[in-house]
Amino acid sequence: MIFRLTQKLSKKIGIAPLPAIPFDPIRNPLLDWNAHLFTAQRTQYILLTNTVSLYSIVMQGRGITNDKKFIREALSCMHDFMIIDGNKVMYDNFIEPERKIIYFSKIVDRRVSGSMNDFIFQAKIDLIEGHRQPFDVSLRLNESPMSYLNYSHPRNEFQKLHLTEEEPSTNRQRGSNVIYINRVRPPTTSS
Repeated sequence: MIFRLTQKLSKKIGIAPLPAIPFDPIRNPLLDWNAHLFTAQRTQYILLTNTVSLYSIVMQGRGITNDKKFIREALSCMHDFMIIDGNKVMYDNFIEPERKIIYFSKIVDRRVSGSMNDFIFQAKIDLIEGHRQPFDVSLRLNESPMSYLNYSHPRNEFQKLHLTEEEPSTNRQRGSNVIYINRVRPPTTSS
């Protein structure tokens, strides 16, 4: 499992500087997460976002001072939120078995970090003016249509990842400057 951290968060938990591990299209996309630290009314929060689907979870940042506490709290929050959101099977089948091997990296995709900044702006409004709890904010974020997902909802895209795990990896994140050929036909010859 990989957590891609912002520089601010990696300094907070004491593991800066981080290497840049590129996105691996062969690896299970359910195990690739980004984390961003932000504050709302002098309270620290952490936004966890799946790299491929933008499925996001807002959690409290208070008390997280090292990498072990971050991992424990992030996985606990993911577990609790996925149960509430109806994705317990995905956590139990894919994330739980991989929780022992964790890698940290810098965030490598600017489109994902831009989408996370949009989510943080929306989360601050919900937390401060809407007086909502982090789990309620997470539910709202996952129902927001995102241009990164062709205006689909992160929750829907996250559930599609579970369905495509049994299929070949053709629907995963792809580089924007690469042409992928899914089926190759032999040339027809005319006689």
